[in-house]
Amino acid sequence: MTLFRILALGTTIAVAGCTGTPNRGVESVHQPVVSRSAYSFDLSAGPAGLAPGERARLAGWLEAMHLRYGDEIGVDDAGTGDEAVRGDIAAEAARVGLLLADAVPPTPGALAPGTVRVVVSRMVASVPGCPDNSRTYQPNFGAHTSSDFGCAINSNLAAMVARPGDMVLGRSNGDTTDTMVNSKAVGALRRATPSGNGGQVTNSAGSVGGGSSGGSSK
Repeated sequence: MTLFRILALGTTIAVAGCTGTPNRGVESVHQPVVSRSAYSFDLSAGPAGLAPGERARLAGWLEAMHLRYGDEIGVDDAGTGDEAVRGDIAAEAARVGLLLADAVPPTPGALAPGTVRVVVSRMVASVPGCPDNSRTYQPNFGAHTSSDFGCAINSNLAAMVARPGDMVLGRSNGDTTDTMVNSKAVGALRRATPSGNGGQVTNSAGSVGGGSSGGSSK
């Protein structure tokens, strides 16, 4: 009976050591995930731009959103194309350091007549499931890496990326290649005037007592 209990306990420990997040390769199973959120704010349009008092409401809402680099501001005017309204919204967006985006993500709810909708789109990158300490290091009969493998570097990458959307789809350089960008920096360094171009600095000091003057250089 005692031997059976020992064998059962050993089997339980071995099974417990094989549980947890499987991580069999050098590429971590914990990868950054980018999520998008859209926040909308409806405003009344006037005959020549936003209605009186609406710009102040918009300014307060944008300030409360704590906008940062990477956020996008779009305008949904139901296809009216009112440039005066768009100009007022662009002016308030410029006050928080952002430009109006060309496209606006869809939002629920129909626009009421005579209103315009301002949409703030925000992307956030994160690594779900990290930190992950579900798998013990020993025993490791399946040659797994740690269940937490990749959490640190991928979490840092998700926290540091300025535009999380670039992790999904990078931006094109157009006709500018990486070689042209690199050579531009090297050319600027080569054209710069050397810091020691002026030569050595010489200081002269004469005698004060009316005798012969002497000089010293350093």
